[in-house]
Amino acid sequence: MKRTLLTRLSVIALVATAIFYPGVAASQAMLACAKRVDLVGFLSDHLSEKLSAVGKLDPSTIVEVYSADSGNWTLMLSDVSGRSCIILSGESWESIPVLPGQKT
Repeated sequence: MKRTLLTRLSVIALVATAIFYPGVAASQAMLACAKRVDLVGFLSDHLSEKLSAVGKLDPSTIVEVYSADSGNWTLMLSDVSGRSCIILSGESWESIPVLPGQKT
């Protein structure tokens, strides 16, 4: 389990590096990047998605997951300058509640 999580975080870190350091990645133009406030507004207004999870990737980048009751979800990276990029989106998002007595 730890190895899978570490692998996923490593992939996210590589993607974040490719996005926030455009000289490294020639494919940056294919990603949807804009001001964070604009992307959050679009996700809310057009897709009914709200913030479901957030985590710190490094001191200047956060990872956010937005999801809707319909099951649609979006993974977004945001940096301290206010720039955000949509990395992935999909369907069938399920939030798993913490059960009583379960360690988190």
